[in-house]
Amino acid sequence: MPNSLHASLERIWLIDSSIFVFRAWFIRNPLPKDTAGNPVNAVHGFLRFVYHLLNEQKPQQIAFAFDTSLQSSARKAIYPDYKANRSSAPDELKYQFKLCRDFLDALGLVQTASTAHEADDLIGTWATQQRTAERQIIIISGDKDLAQLLKAEDIWWDYNRRGALHAGGIKDSFGVWPEQIADQLAIAGDKADNIPGVPGVGMSTAAKLLKRFGSLDNILENLEQIGSMQVLGAKRLQQLVTQHQATIRLARQLTTINCQVPEVPNDLSRKAKDLDKLQELCTLLKLSTEQYELWARV
Repeated sequence: MPNSLHASLERIWLIDSSIFVFRAWFIRNPLPKDTAGNPVNAVHGFLRFVYHLLNEQKPQQIAFAFDTSLQSSARKAIYPDYKANRSSAPDELKYQFKLCRDFLDALGLVQTASTAHEADDLIGTWATQQRTAERQIIIISGDKDLAQLLKAEDIWWDYNRRGALHAGGIKDSFGVWPEQIADQLAIAGDKADNIPGVPGVGMSTAAKLLKRFGSLDNILENLEQIGSMQVLGAKRLQQLVTQHQATIRLARQLTTINCQVPEVPNDLSRKAKDLDKLQELCTLLKLSTEQYELWARV
């Protein structure tokens, strides 16, 4: 168990599910198929992650957030080109996403998605909703954007890829504190989500600005002081930030996680398994009797 997991606190596990499906989607050799001949590589990979998590950590309060089509999302309304660089998922991947969610349902685990809000926002809402002094929020994701949610004893963990990080670990890894991540991304932009930033300003320079001024608001209120910073090209940096203030403000609306999504489940406790459904899914996925029994016990 990582040192950053506190045995004395009740743990709330919040899973950014889609990234673990996508990682498995790109592993296509060998390409397992279900009984109907459909590829299920992403399902198998996602389920390996879920099984290890449940078996090793034995979470009692856990929820899985998924992304779905977001053509009418709040961020699209603000900036129509948001994530315009991403093509929609092919039908065979959509099929696998549904199987992943069905399997979680059969296990009695909370899972949800929204056509208006992203998984980040669902997780942010859960974190806000569930956080108490007696609880530790554990966010499982490979996306550093979600690290902005960390408070006190919370941790961000790219499970099986890197260690669990608390706020200090986020600062060491990304150069800014959790509460500065949305500002850092707004300044530098985020190519993965097609979010504009200040041209020529990367994450490292954005971190230096935030180290000096603390927040994006403070940067914009003290533009004339940027030119006196002890960084290469400080005068040019001042000009760039000054010229692109509107872009930065727009970008921060996109990089900031919405923690007030309505109607997310508030009971994250594990429920009884639907063993008939679990058996049906294991058969469809060509899982062995022994594998079904492992899932039935986990």
